[in-house]
Amino acid sequence: MGRLTPIGVGVVGYGLAGRFFHAPFIDACDGLELRAIATSDPGRAGHAAREHPAARVVGTLDEVLARSDVDLIVVAAPNRFHVPLAIRALAAGRHVVVDKPMAMDVDEAEALMAAAATSGRLLSV
Repeated sequence: MGRLTPIGVGVVGYGLAGRFFHAPFIDACDGLELRAIATSDPGRAGHAAREHPAARVVGTLDEVLARSDVDLIVVAAPNRFHVPLAIRALAAGRHVVVDKPMAMDVDEAEALMAAAATSGRLLSV
């Protein structure tokens, strides 16, 4: 059986969750390739560039979504931004993994699940 093309991943947020959990796990997982990291913090951008030199470090989700080689978005931004960022990524046709908590309340969680259903993309926490 031939090797499959890696899934291109973009991480949005490079604080505790993005830097110490998601990015290293993506790097360690066969079949995933970390291609972009979005952070608006210059210090965190520097860490990201040094720790993941193959990934493009950008300032916004929009810059990650502009890349055709990113299939999956991992939302690791502050909790209050999880739902709006995930909904934008789903609307742009990307699969999404959201760091915990998925949403700030049940209404937000339901809106996020509805966005995934509408987009036909996978959503996971």
